[in-house]
Amino acid sequence: MNWRIGVACLFYLIMSCKKKESDIVERIKPPNIIFIMSDDHGAQAISAYGHELSQLAPTPNIDRLAQNGVLFKNAFCTNSICGPSRAVILTGKHSHINGFRMNGDRFDGNQATLPKYLQELEYQTAIVGKWHLHGKPQGFDYWDILNDQGNYYNPEFIKGSDTTVVEGYVTDIITKKSLDWLRHTKVTDQPFFLMMHHKAPHRNWMPALRHANRYDSIQFPLPETYFHRFENQQAAKEQKQTIYTDMYEGHDLKITTAYGNTTLAHNPWTNDFDRMTPEQRSEWDKAYLDKNNAFHSDNLHGKELAEWKGQRYLQDYLSTVLAVDESVGHLLDYLEETGLDQNTLVVYTSDQGFYLGERGWFDKRFMYEESLRMPLLAQLPGRIKRGTITDAMVQNLDFAPTLLDLAGGTKYIEEMQGQSFKTVLYGTEADLKEAIYYHYYDFPAFHMVKKQYGIRTKRYKLIHFYDDIDAWEFYDLKKDPRELYNAIDDNEYKDIIAKMHQKLDSLQKHYLVTEKEFKTSTEAEVNYAKKAFKRLRGTPIE
Repeated sequence: MNWRIGVACLFYLIMSCKKKESDIVERIKPPNIIFIMSDDHGAQAISAYGHELSQLAPTPNIDRLAQNGVLFKNAFCTNSICGPSRAVILTGKHSHINGFRMNGDRFDGNQATLPKYLQELEYQTAIVGKWHLHGKPQGFDYWDILNDQGNYYNPEFIKGSDTTVVEGYVTDIITKKSLDWLRHTKVTDQPFFLMMHHKAPHRNWMPALRHANRYDSIQFPLPETYFHRFENQQAAKEQKQTIYTDMYEGHDLKITTAYGNTTLAHNPWTNDFDRMTPEQRSEWDKAYLDKNNAFHSDNLHGKELAEWKGQRYLQDYLSTVLAVDESVGHLLDYLEETGLDQNTLVVYTSDQGFYLGERGWFDKRFMYEESLRMPLLAQLPGRIKRGTITDAMVQNLDFAPTLLDLAGGTKYIEEMQGQSFKTVLYGTEADLKEAIYYHYYDFPAFHMVKKQYGIRTKRYKLIHFYDDIDAWEFYDLKKDPRELYNAIDDNEYKDIIAKMHQKLDSLQKHYLVTEKEFKTSTEAEVNYAKKAFKRLRGTPIE
């Protein structure tokens, strides 16, 4: 009898060991990866970040990622503009190395990229939504991308050699296409990598019809800097991205020509509205008629008109975000319903930050905090601790190395300029970087934002604006978080500024920045850009 008990115990011990071994294998199994990226979504418009604005327009589904995982307070881009940011994310290399410095450049799809490496690691790879890098995507087993920037209503999608108009609202379409692909891949045992790239909330901020009147009754707080004077900030003074002087009345603000009329005011890009079906356009006009009539009745001028434009911009922008938040909710629900959430890393970010009235601005491009900072939230149950908030500095430069590290592809990271922040995700390391490097090249161009480069540490920022100007700016972010006082000539910071210059030189050498990156524009190029902007600008409503 005793020998039988002994055999049974031995059998139980062996099976227990095998179960533990199986559990370990399961825990270290490469995670599925879903990388959700919206376009121009400022952290101020995500309620998990606690900004006053977002508390009036919450994003409960994006917030779920913060509750289930980690929120990064100090995630930054390397070059605050759409195409270049996407190229950096794909390659893990700065713009001057991957060759895509500004919109209009052509991305070399033959170079090594994150999806290509993941394919070598036997991941199924897909991208759905905005591509915006010209040419067809490489490294993806499946792709279904928007044509160019894409349109909010009835957008064109390119799949293989076919371009098809898909009726509906762009955010909803991208969500459905992404979920359809996930349902298809679920039948295999391979891990998957999905890049789900939204157009929204990119200019011109057209909400889904179901959300068109969502915030009509909300009075959003305009930033204290809405009428900023730009003292000792020459580059900021010369930009062309101010809400109340540079937005198009029809295209951007959806203002009509007269009371009772649904014809849009100055609108150089009519395709966004003309492509609507008659039924969609009728519902759109109905949604905006009463509030546009109220605008015409009020006959606003001066400061009141400028503030009204700020309100209309925020209402449209935040209404457009609503469908993105719903999309994240649909995705998370699907993962939980199928059990895929347990081994799927879900990342939410944007290609850069965005101005929501700070300094009176919309758009991005500058190295100031609102456009430099990117939202970044992620969840991976069992490996990322719930409710984590980190102030570690990371960049979009580091996304590819981090995802490869998680996927077991550390051998590929050496070829990239970014570094993995997996240890930050897992809560085992608080800081990886002392400073981050930024470089913007797109001048002279549409918004006339000067070329610039600089560095940011946890506390300080040094920026050099160059091309047709030569101006330095320095900020103490602890004392001056809104960057209102350029302290470059302040003797109090003389030694710190000298150290920041040394650190800047060191980072430029580290990232292989050479003299050719500082090419200046000709006078003819600058004048041409100014005239082109003036032609498009038209006559503003005053």
